[in-house]
Amino acid sequence: MNEDLSLLCGSKANDGRYNFAYLDESAKREIRRRTLKAVAIPGHQIPFASRELPIARGWGTGGLQLTLSLIGPSDVLKVIDQGCDGSVNAVNLRHLVALTTGCKTTTHTQEATLIQTRHRIPERPLDKNQILVFQVPYPEVLRYVEPREMLTRQMHAEKDYRRMWTFLYENVVQYGRITIGFRYPVLVHGRYLMDPSPIPRWDIPKLNRNPALMLFGAGREKRIYALPPYTEVQPIAFEDIPFEVEEQKAQRCQRCGSSGVFLDELPGETSGQSQWVCSDTDYCDQQLEKRNSAHEKPGSIL
Repeated sequence: MNEDLSLLCGSKANDGRYNFAYLDESAKREIRRRTLKAVAIPGHQIPFASRELPIARGWGTGGLQLTLSLIGPSDVLKVIDQGCDGSVNAVNLRHLVALTTGCKTTTHTQEATLIQTRHRIPERPLDKNQILVFQVPYPEVLRYVEPREMLTRQMHAEKDYRRMWTFLYENVVQYGRITIGFRYPVLVHGRYLMDPSPIPRWDIPKLNRNPALMLFGAGREKRIYALPPYTEVQPIAFEDIPFEVEEQKAQRCQRCGSSGVFLDELPGETSGQSQWVCSDTDYCDQQLEKRNSAHEKPGSIL
């Protein structure tokens, strides 16, 4: 166990106990080929031979296989789960990659070259030298309106998205607004309707013309799709009922005081009251550090 911990810390390579990045080389080559095809056709789902991993399907195997096929010895890895670096899912996936590669890991967005995420996009803007890998549970956005895979393939091929528009219209008629809170449908380059993974509506605008390469992996469904840098991505909406993000303008993070970022609502200590904190723990920590540093300057009033 102590030897494993030393490997997890990245103090040395894995001593040949595993192939580099766990997967065999032929598997990594196959995933990279499928990834290149996905990049060439933004928003289009590409099937791949999803491998078995030491975690259950549905717990991030698709994103993990993308990460393992792309990571190199000089990469710096960050893994987040719902914006948090310290959740069980994020910690275990990060340790698995570190164990089998010896690569450096970080909790800081700006230091990472490869970021694997479950259901969030970091608050700090990404740059052209970074890759963001999404863990995707259900890649088919048309599953809302059509359960049969054969028909959804045909609908994508013919760009026939009438059923989705009807679904949104019925949603508006019933509730007065579009109530989809996550997995909001987006149109990529005006061609393919795409599931952005279960990110909140708050993160949808970040997809549009983002300088980072964004990859989406669904291990259970055996699908890969991608958004190349600076790809046009727009949420579908009606002209008279525009797309809106979550209403959080009146709230501030009770830990760092930030506003204008996505906040998680937590039950408060007293009944009927809620606490709001930053979903992105790295962003929250950095803002808290800046605030504390400003208070500790000479001559400041603590």
